[in-house]
Amino acid sequence: MSGFGPGDPFLADCPARMAVELIADKWTVAVLYGLSRGPVRHGELIEVIGGISRKMLTQTLRRLADHGLVRRHAYAEVPPRVEYELTPLGETLIEPIHMLTEWAMANGDAVLDALDAAAPESAVPDPAVRGRRP
Repeated sequence: MSGFGPGDPFLADCPARMAVELIADKWTVAVLYGLSRGPVRHGELIEVIGGISRKMLTQTLRRLADHGLVRRHAYAEVPPRVEYELTPLGETLIEPIHMLTEWAMANGDAVLDALDAAAPESAVPDPAVRGRRP
């Protein structure tokens, strides 16, 4: 017997698993971090994040808003102005994001070295293609 039971973290239908799946999305952490210093407009987020399409940013913001992490505020102005900001719940993720970022900065090269060591010589792509520093 595995020792796991209903309600254990990260098992099916568990809130912890849903939360990890939400933040494990490619763009979620970057968007949350981009909102960490206060309200930001859609176009500003595009510039800050880099590499994200307008469509993907819109989808990510909607998903984060649906989960209660981001608030969308549309101003009744001409031209229309919309800003996004973290909710108090979304703000609780900024410290863990900082911790993960510090871990990645301290250990990123070791992870890449392990990946290099595990890959057969012929399967190792050019470091520039992988995004690794030359």
